[in-house]
Amino acid sequence: MLSLNDCQARLSGVSRETWNPPMKIVYFMLCVVGTVVPLSQLVPFLSERGVDIPLFIDQAFANRVSAFAWLDVLVSAVVVLSFILWEGNRIKMKRLWVPVAGLLTVGVSLGLPLFLLLREIHLSKDERDILPS
Repeated sequence: MLSLNDCQARLSGVSRETWNPPMKIVYFMLCVVGTVVPLSQLVPFLSERGVDIPLFIDQAFANRVSAFAWLDVLVSAVVVLSFILWEGNRIKMKRLWVPVAGLLTVGVSLGLPLFLLLREIHLSKDERDILPS
């Protein structure tokens, strides 16, 4: 069975070994979308009501569907935080506080793609150091 990479490589006429999607660009665009979309809802709330934490929590858990969504986001945030810390330390990344700050200030929608972007940059630097000139 062909993988997605194999199919894309065959369609583009490039071998799998030389076909490399620009993941840094994809992750960067996901960072932008992951910041703009959630903040497009939070900023109007804050401008209308100010920083009203009890109201925010009341509205976040107003019904079972919204409670489900928020609890899913909270669990996902713990998973992403664990992944950032474990994987970042495993491959000896620096500045892990940056995606953690994105996770805590905006959410999973920024924290995860930001970590993946920084990881991709870190791994490409390692690859350049290993490959002969």
